[in-house]
Amino acid sequence: MLMKEAGLQCKQRRPHRYRSSGTEALIASNQLKRNFNVSTVNQVWCGDVTYIQVGKRWLYLAAVIDLYARRVVGWAFSMIADARLACEALRMAAESRGRPAGVMFHSDQGCQYTSHKFRAALEEYGLEQSMSHRGQCWDNAVMERFFGALKSEWMPAEGYETEAQAQLDIQAYLMRYNLKRLHSYNGYETPVAMEKKLKVAA
Repeated sequence: MLMKEAGLQCKQRRPHRYRSSGTEALIASNQLKRNFNVSTVNQVWCGDVTYIQVGKRWLYLAAVIDLYARRVVGWAFSMIADARLACEALRMAAESRGRPAGVMFHSDQGCQYTSHKFRAALEEYGLEQSMSHRGQCWDNAVMERFFGALKSEWMPAEGYETEAQAQLDIQAYLMRYNLKRLHSYNGYETPVAMEKKLKVAA
């Protein structure tokens, strides 16, 4: 009542949403079906995009994780959350892993992953596309957990002052995540150590 008399209106902060460019979306079926336990490396990769506060703007991080040991194998940063960002992370993953063919790439239905540009990048590397059902975040739970760990364990609550500062700090976390962070899923081994064990066993 007092707010009405004073001519004030209440505005709540809305959750961040990635906006589609309006182009035709290429939706793939959910082939992963929440089967996150895989038997070897380069069998299934998962990808997603998250946003990071930099001053009054957003910096976007696209990441790719190999499900076998939960190792981050590709990433990219951009001030624009477009298909190019997702493609750069995918290319880093493919090149760093020796261009393995036949890998399943799973993501949500974000506009970056439903684009013609991203579909072309998958075809270039011989990868098979899988997508979560619309609105089902648990269909890509590994990525949700990874971004949750990044933001709760490492990133400052107030965000970063500059884009360069954010990139350097987050890349430091990615290195730590792969080389030093112990994962319960891996029997409290790091992702890199878990992959080395697989190579020795082979």
